[in-house]
Amino acid sequence: MRNIAIFASGSGTNAENLIRYFSNKNSAKVRLVLSNKRQALVLKRAEALNIPAVFFDHKDFYDSGVVSDYLNLYEIEFIVLAGFLWLIPGNIIDKYHGRIINIHPALLPAYGGKGMYGDVVHRSVIANNDQESGITIHYVNNLYDEGDVIFQARCKVDQGETPESLAQKVHALEYEHFPRITEELVLKLPDIS
Repeated sequence: MRNIAIFASGSGTNAENLIRYFSNKNSAKVRLVLSNKRQALVLKRAEALNIPAVFFDHKDFYDSGVVSDYLNLYEIEFIVLAGFLWLIPGNIIDKYHGRIINIHPALLPAYGGKGMYGDVVHRSVIANNDQESGITIHYVNNLYDEGDVIFQARCKVDQGETPESLAQKVHALEYEHFPRITEELVLKLPDIS
């Protein structure tokens, strides 16, 4: 059984979906949820589901090694970013090369990069009169949203679409595909060295 950590900065609906999905699986378990926002709802969701939930600050992440210590303590083998807005430090990327994924609420490479998340993305898609949007699951590297694409799913952008209605369509795709793709990747993992 593989141990998964989830990094999130917001409400945590994707994190909760992943926790629930893996709660009945033999392939992997979510063992740890980490957030860079002290008041993030994801921490409360994790605690309610009996998953250790840890807040960390900038120093903990980039300078002190506290976050790496937590990953080691919980014997984490795979990392999932679910609405996490900071770049992952190089030491974690190096240790978990090919074992960190992110979900993005658009069809990368369009609408990716720093500051492109949530409603900012949906408003941009609508403002550009795009006919479709969707999700991208991709590997994480040292640049925002530039890791290799693993999976994309699409939805139509209807006439009169609002950021809120488009977000609902995108969330539906996230909830449907993110756990399944995560499990497929975890099942292919070689032993960590």
